[in-house]
Amino acid sequence: MNESFNQKMKAELEQLDIHLTDEQLWKFQQYFMMLVDKNKVMNLTAITEESEVITKHFVDSLSLVKVLPELAEGKEISIIDVGTGAGFPGIPLKIAFPTCQVTLLDSLNKRVKFLQEVSESLELGPIRAVHGRAEDFGQNADYREKFDYCVSRAVANLSTLSEYCMPFVKVGGSFISYKSGDIEEEVKTAERAIGVLCGKIKTVYPFSLPGTDMKRSFVVIQKEKKLPKKYPRKAGLPSKEPL
Repeated sequence: MNESFNQKMKAELEQLDIHLTDEQLWKFQQYFMMLVDKNKVMNLTAITEESEVITKHFVDSLSLVKVLPELAEGKEISIIDVGTGAGFPGIPLKIAFPTCQVTLLDSLNKRVKFLQEVSESLELGPIRAVHGRAEDFGQNADYREKFDYCVSRAVANLSTLSEYCMPFVKVGGSFISYKSGDIEEEVKTAERAIGVLCGKIKTVYPFSLPGTDMKRSFVVIQKEKKLPKKYPRKAGLPSKEPL
């Protein structure tokens, strides 16, 4: 086991009051090595240096406990990670909080195959990686309004992201968007779209990543009633013509 890796993980996660077992730390190390190795042949992440992956990918992903304490309480909540890419935040959440049920959705099949390899190699238990577009899966009866929470670190404006993500959330559940930098204007602009999508902004929670001045925010949007069937609109429209 790489001791410097473990020490950095422990020190930064202590600030989130997250304490991992040796087995969980080993799984994070294996995930890191698989990520860097696969990144040589396909574009998964621009961040590959160990300490940066720990802070900007792993710890950033796990910061969700700031607005979702149910994770640390070990509750069996269902989460779908939309536009998961290399598996963030879904895989770190599953490693650290194994009782949560995680579904990873990505539009690139090569990435989904990598996520399946990681899940099997690390024996993560019930975790599903599926290939497809959010607009299509949001209309699929097996996925529509089936999850307690939808999370996304995808780079898109909040209006577009809300149309991708709100269809997956049960009434009473929440879509939680990971955002960086100054988001005040973006949140304000998205308010109308969020209302149309039967949501209400519950919290905007700003914070900085441990040991850095990198600004992050969680935007927590609660689902107040069932979504009209016309949302999400067909593939491509949410990004081309945000609500």
